[in-house]
Amino acid sequence: MVQRVTEVVGISKKSFADAAANAVETASKTVRGLKWFRVSEMEGRIDHGKVVEYHAAVRIYFDYEGEG
Repeated sequence: MVQRVTEVVGISKKSFADAAANAVETASKTVRGLKWFRVSEMEGRIDHGKVVEYHAAVRIYFDYEGEG
């Protein structure tokens, strides 16, 4: 078995967990065979001293469907 990896960034106004879930849910609309994910980075946006946005860089692993 061979797997491929893609990295996407999810965004949420609620939490890092929601940002990661958004990344996976969005990727699942165009990529088949998603198997697992790893959050590789977390960062956020601050406005007037308050956290207003959470970003999660997510590596998503899925089955390779190549020729052979």
